[in-house]
Amino acid sequence: MKRRDFLRKAGIGVAASAAFGPVFAQAQPTVRWRLTSSFPKSLDTLFGGAEEFAQRVAELTGGKLQIRVYQAGEIVPGLQVLDAVQQGTVEMGQTASYYYVGKSQALAFDAGVPFGLTYRQQNAWMYHGGGIGLFRPIFADFGIIQFPAGNTGVQMGGWFRKEIKGLADLKGLKMRIPGPGGQVMSRLGVVPQVLAGGDIYPALERGAIDATEWVGPYDDEKLGFYKVAKYYYYPGWHEPGTQLTLYVNLKEWQKLPKEYQQAIEVAASEVNLTMQAKYDQLNAAALQRLIKNGVRLRKWPAEVLKAAQKAAFEWFEEESAKDATYRKVYTAWKKFREEQYRWFGVAELGYEQFAFPAL
Repeated sequence: MKRRDFLRKAGIGVAASAAFGPVFAQAQPTVRWRLTSSFPKSLDTLFGGAEEFAQRVAELTGGKLQIRVYQAGEIVPGLQVLDAVQQGTVEMGQTASYYYVGKSQALAFDAGVPFGLTYRQQNAWMYHGGGIGLFRPIFADFGIIQFPAGNTGVQMGGWFRKEIKGLADLKGLKMRIPGPGGQVMSRLGVVPQVLAGGDIYPALERGAIDATEWVGPYDDEKLGFYKVAKYYYYPGWHEPGTQLTLYVNLKEWQKLPKEYQQAIEVAASEVNLTMQAKYDQLNAAALQRLIKNGVRLRKWPAEVLKAAQKAAFEWFEEESAKDATYRKVYTAWKKFREEQYRWFGVAELGYEQFAFPAL
């Protein structure tokens, strides 16, 4: 079934058409915006989410709001999206907020943190648990309004040249791992590196790094990590449900007709649904291909998982004690997480432990 057919049957497309059709039969201004992504075109699910978003906005506005999408590096490097939107270099950006923890550590919770929320839990927090509203004043300080616009789901733990049998094997390892995951890994003896997607393979190939994490089987296969690092670890405790976020320059947003604003919100919500669905479909087959190509799938040793979880929450508490904004976000997030974990531990985990096969 095609995506648009599905959305119409689900009621989304029909509702959008009913809301916007009569409006754009009237005269509306033609607006042309630019959107820069943190990701290269080769990552068709991540970057493709930005393209899908732009297409849906055009459809919902009768072609009146036109958004041209640029891959990382075309206008600004992949890790400078927030700056580009804040400064008005572009009107919009697609990125993951943990790239910008140097500006505010609280931004990490907009994307996802170690031992945090899964995709469904993140959505529950954002849309119904107050998450979006909690972040609005934080982003407003950067002249930005934000919208959830995609998710990877639970990621994989990363690619390693050598097998990791315990904590001792992590000491001194140079690993590409940004944000909070990098903070936790550093406490386990790893030397974290921050690299944009297109820069990772060359660094891994020439030995500038010893290991990397990225997303999951489909994207990791496309980037070719298995050719230079055979050990593939799971689960991705550092990113259990990474949200991508759409940034919009606040001044430009305020200039838009309300109907255009609604179109942006609707399109972002659709992409937040379809990106995760696409990943779930693609990752399953990709993992099997990787295994057939000689990849050695490994589960993180319990010693590493326990140490990482302990280090993560020690770090959360330390940051909370230093920063009032961080403490406000962390306190709300932690309470929500505890409630969600109890519920999912009963329903979801109870079913999965019985029904899901182990490789």
